Amino acid sequence: MNSSYHNPVLLQESVDGLNIKPNGVYVDVTFGGGGHSSEILRRLGDEGKLFAFDQDEDALQNALDDERFQLINQNFRYLKQYLKFYGIRKVDGILADFGVSSHQFDEASRGFSTRFNADLDMRMNRNDELSAFEVVNSYSQEDLASVLFQYGELRNANAMAKVIVEARSQVTIKTTDQLKTILARFLPKMKENKILAQIYQAIRIEVNQEIEVLKEFLVQVPEVLEKGGRLSLISYHSLEDRLVKRFIRAGKFEGEPEKDFYGNINVPLKKVGGLITPSAEEIARNNRARSAKLRIAEKL
Repeated sequence: MNSSYHNPVLLQESVDGLNIKPNGVYVDVTFGGGGHSSEILRRLGDEGKLFAFDQDEDALQNALDDERFQLINQNFRYLKQYLKFYGIRKVDGILADFGVSSHQFDEASRGFSTRFNADLDMRMNRNDELSAFEVVNSYSQEDLASVLFQYGELRNANAMAKVIVEARSQVTIKTTDQLKTILARFLPKMKENKILAQIYQAIRIEVNQEIEVLKEFLVQVPEVLEKGGRLSLISYHSLEDRLVKRFIRAGKFEGEPEKDFYGNINVPLKKVGGLITPSAEEIARNNRARSAKLRIAEKL
């Protein structure tokens, strides 16, 4: 485990939620520094198997030297496809930590952090074409406003988008500091960091298609999980958590659960326990854990 790369959040609670069988097959779809994966492997026996996904090439340096382990350098939206490639159709548990890794925040050049000046990038997979630069410089005012409102939950998204479009008509916006300067009027001193975090979150979600990826992943879960298999999901903002909660409850993202001819609710998953959040001690050790929410479900 590379704790300098990423300090795993809700480590024991999320892995406990998988109810690991020593000879089972498990998937960590957000490998990062390998913290959750290391703990899963610690609980697996010689016949167990763990597959991990991470689209960021930087995470490959953290690959675990264990014959039971396979790291797949891909986005977890391709979960079913790549498990099938390795001859796996069903697994006993899936874990996901949807947060941006500490490494990505701390690597100034990636453009994820409000603390550093950097090129507008924010790509988790640096081979992707869409970056923060394209979002800021080429999206229409209407589309920019939609991104800021939907993904950043910013009430003055329309005004922000208008200012960005006016500014870029004079000069190309290349860096995070340029963007901050352009939006300075919306950043009162007492709330500057909070609003900047919302702006960055909105752009990052758009760049990495995080909401679409989450939906694509969740709809594959019931097909991939064995009956009785467990799902352990850690979310960090309300958009993600709402989708996770709805899918566990209803097997879909909108509307009520499907019912059979007799009126019985027909859903693929059932929740296990209630919402789990980090302890005060964990938050004191790792401030980035403060907004984490863990939900656990079981395949029916």
